[in-house]
Amino acid sequence: MSGTEVKPRATPPEGPSRSQSVLREIASGNALAGVLAVFLAVVVGSLMIAITDEEVRASASYVFARPGDFFQASWDAIWGAYTALFRGAVYNDRVDDFATQIRPLTETLKFAGPLIAAGLGVGLAFRASLFNIGGRGQMLLAGAAAGWVSFTFDLPMVVHLPLAIFAGMLAGALWAGLAGLLKARTGAHEVIVTIMLNYVGYYLVFFALSRQGLLQAPGSANPKSAPAHDSAILPKILGDRFNLHLGFVLALVAVALVWWLLNRSTLGYRIRAVGENPDAARAAGINVGRTYTVVMLIAGALVGLAGANQVLGTVTSGVTTDLDAGIGFDAITVALLGRSKPLGILGAGLLFGAFKAGGFAMQASEGIPVDIVLVVQSLIVLFIAAPPLVRAIFRLPAKEAK
Repeated sequence: MSGTEVKPRATPPEGPSRSQSVLREIASGNALAGVLAVFLAVVVGSLMIAITDEEVRASASYVFARPGDFFQASWDAIWGAYTALFRGAVYNDRVDDFATQIRPLTETLKFAGPLIAAGLGVGLAFRASLFNIGGRGQMLLAGAAAGWVSFTFDLPMVVHLPLAIFAGMLAGALWAGLAGLLKARTGAHEVIVTIMLNYVGYYLVFFALSRQGLLQAPGSANPKSAPAHDSAILPKILGDRFNLHLGFVLALVAVALVWWLLNRSTLGYRIRAVGENPDAARAAGINVGRTYTVVMLIAGALVGLAGANQVLGTVTSGVTTDLDAGIGFDAITVALLGRSKPLGILGAGLLFGAFKAGGFAMQASEGIPVDIVLVVQSLIVLFIAAPPLVRAIFRLPAKEAK
């Protein structure tokens, strides 16, 4: 009727931004996509192994005359490379001593420790729709703090070691928390902030390692700190024949704690709610800005645990600017492959630890460039970040729109 007042239609609250939707698509997809991504990466890596092999290239010159030689050389190159990777990462069947046979597995676990801890830090931020790209800076600051405590004080191990680990986690938490605070207070994009903090952290640590009285070892001209005291070194858990130390156990504890945090705590509920839809979470009474800050503090502490692991481990003694060893960026791949879930990150960390441990054996025994392993890791990221491509290759049904 003409006299009836027409009320304006209520505008529905805006949903998550496109970048947040893409992040959730990448970080929370099904496990099958991750397995297929690894499979595709291995297949492409196999092609690269064959291409870089001298015998394969030689047989390719007469492939039409004797194709069997070409395919046999390709198979030998690929099989030799991956069996060498297995022997260097899991079990070496070419030796008789059992301790030496399982030593590769302990090396995998040693490399996996910091990857798991840092991956948890990145994955936890993902669950709140935050990109924590600042793993390198957080690890450097954490390693510097843990290293300074490790060589400055003379304390019993029961006090000294926990204090050094706590100092590393605190430094990582504060460095990441700065990005979370800026995100909460000013809306500054955490990707830009954390990337810039990587550079700031690197040059701060480099400056401290180049100045006597700060981190540089007394009487040294190299950018390296004094070695940690024995009371602050992570003890080996299988004896002196193996390099595996307590850092891996701490990473397992971190997996359990993060799982409990996300699935059994009120804070975990708020983190997941903010990650799903910050507008809806805000309407439900959740302080989104505070949640961002808290998430980045916890994420930085986990990455800081990885930094402390590197400095206080039994292999790397003292602080250097190389202590990150690419772990800060590898952690992003681990978190993506693990779908930002603690148990998934544990499995992905073990896989990448195997890549690191076996890559050197593959290079030494078969002459395969260790960079091939890095290519495989990069391809895993590529395929994980492109779920439609994986579904198209394997003719999987398209994901239903919600």
